[in-house]
Amino acid sequence: MSSESTDVVAPGGKPAGEAAILVGIQSAITNPTTVKAARGLSHFGEHSLGWLALAGAGALLAARRGDETAKRRYIEAGIGAFGAHAASVIIKRIVRRPRPNHPDIRVGVGTPSKLSFPSSHATSTTAAAILLGRAAGLGPATLPAVIVPPMLLSRLVLGVHYPTDVLAGAAIGAASAGAVIAGDKLVGDRLFANRKPGV
Repeated sequence: MSSESTDVVAPGGKPAGEAAILVGIQSAITNPTTVKAARGLSHFGEHSLGWLALAGAGALLAARRGDETAKRRYIEAGIGAFGAHAASVIIKRIVRRPRPNHPDIRVGVGTPSKLSFPSSHATSTTAAAILLGRAAGLGPATLPAVIVPPMLLSRLVLGVHYPTDVLAGAAIGAASAGAVIAGDKLVGDRLFANRKPGV
């Protein structure tokens, strides 16, 4: 498939379709403060590294207090976030949707690839939010409600994704987290039941 721009252009050169929606979102909420915040989120979530760091820190703290269940769940959060990121990269290479490329769309950050669907940031962030919240003993929607919407909006503010890119990424991330939780319920307790604290 071609990697050239697929932005729909209305008569007069104006953006149409999702490109027009993206321009509208940028016009409504883009300012120096939101761009700075969006760039910070972009760097934190790049390749899921920020989420891996949080998961690692959580696992270490849980190990220090002898909480094997929390330790396991923090490790699973790191695995889930990275796995979700990897899944998004594979899907990107299959779908090969180009990133937004209309002159009216302001791009505010560099990207490691020219492929757009799905958003890897949205995918790994959603998986991490669900799994980190679970590891911390929070309600299933608490951390995702706080973390996921800002990350999704940040990708639109920066002009590097279409709305369907971030929505699909969030759905894939949620499915990835669900798979990790199901796997933990199936084999996790069995594997770790006989382990002594600190082993």
